[in-house]
Amino acid sequence: MGRDVPALVFTREDRRRYRVKMHACLDALAQMLRESRFESERPQVGLEIELNLVDDTAEPAMRNSDALQAISDPAWSTELGRFNLEINVPPRRLTAGGPDAWESEIRAALNHAEERAGSIGTRLIMIGILPTLRQEDIGAESLSENPRYRLLNDQIFAARGEDLHIEIDGVDRLRTYADTITPEAACTSTQFHLQVSPEEFADYWNAAQAIAGVQVALAANAPFLFGKELWHETRVPLFEQATDTRPEEIKVQGVRPRVWFGERWINSVFDLFEENLRYFPALLPLRDEQDPAETLDRGDIPELGELTLHNGTIYRWNRPVYAVSHGVPHIRVENRVLPAGPTVADILANGAFYYGLTRALVEEDRPVWSRMSFSAAEDNLHTAARQGIEALLYWPGMGEVPVPELVLRRLLPLAHRGLEQSGMDDAWREPLLGIIEQRCVTARNGAVWQKETLHHLDAATRRGRHEALRRMTQLYIDYMHLNAPVHTWPVD
Repeated sequence: MGRDVPALVFTREDRRRYRVKMHACLDALAQMLRESRFESERPQVGLEIELNLVDDTAEPAMRNSDALQAISDPAWSTELGRFNLEINVPPRRLTAGGPDAWESEIRAALNHAEERAGSIGTRLIMIGILPTLRQEDIGAESLSENPRYRLLNDQIFAARGEDLHIEIDGVDRLRTYADTITPEAACTSTQFHLQVSPEEFADYWNAAQAIAGVQVALAANAPFLFGKELWHETRVPLFEQATDTRPEEIKVQGVRPRVWFGERWINSVFDLFEENLRYFPALLPLRDEQDPAETLDRGDIPELGELTLHNGTIYRWNRPVYAVSHGVPHIRVENRVLPAGPTVADILANGAFYYGLTRALVEEDRPVWSRMSFSAAEDNLHTAARQGIEALLYWPGMGEVPVPELVLRRLLPLAHRGLEQSGMDDAWREPLLGIIEQRCVTARNGAVWQKETLHHLDAATRRGRHEALRRMTQLYIDYMHLNAPVHTWPVD
């Protein structure tokens, strides 16, 4: 979840002092890494899910403040758009209580929120991009009330100096401009967190980067934007373009984008935080009072507030996270490539595949990132976003291979092995990874269901694209609540 900030105007002096403070934080982080001050004995996993709010007709409902008040649970927060909410599921050990316990906990939280949101005439939907969202729904008035979002919007456009240009070619073509960052609010994701020791961080981050394309291909769930059929996971190019601080002249100079896959395999978590300072100017130069060096000298743990705030404005698909919990610091990988939904069952299957596969790849004698170029991993991500489960992706030793074949022949057995190494027995693994297996066997995920259902309704109703999208969204919500995996959903 994003950190709240007050509404401010920043001066040149603010930016200079913030840069100095960030370097002090980076020095403190380096010292902590040298002295092994991090929690690593009881690693945990975590989950955040972003959702959309709709009314009874499945149109976007700009009422997240009212819904948040009705839900009245600190696990819930607003997101960028007034039609967004986010739940932060409490962290846990991967095998604590088993997947059934985690699923029950998540479903109970979502059902409670759905009931309370219903009391004000709204509903929740977990989906990569809300299909009924129109371009007129995205404007300055759609920004959430939290001053953080207005300030972030102002700083991005101050850096950019011109309107955003959004250009996506799929089945249809989208060409539009935006004078706010609210198109980003159309992108709703699932974010898996994995706490690791600093010594293992680089291996887990590299593994997560290597499989990002496979994850997106399997779980694509965002084929529509503003009534147009675009990529299977349109959320990826939209997010990359909707937060871009670079005008064209800066892009051609090779300046890095803030939504970033990266450019190399890493050797340490320090590499990523150091890149943040080297490549990206601060968007929100807010300083706190804590001196990280003095805090370490007296034996306490610094919050590194400036470093973490800056890190939160650089949108890596796999982001490093530094946090302090109960006075103890830890490091985790935040996996951000996946869309929300379609069901809790699908989300937990995606999580099992991610956690198991990264563990197995880290344990291999010859890591996949030593046999695969970084650019190939990045190409896989965009190919997967464009073509979904129908994509051909590169994998070492196999060349370019259809996603279902790659997963069934090579990656799914590795995911089973990784979960077994993590202490998850066969009775827990089979139902979760069985969902991934059947997605591959049927070649069906959320994006495929949405596209097929839309085309069926479009032909059957002949009442226009938006009406077909609205009816498809209503069906989606009904099936979402049944919690049957998306590959089993019929096309009505």
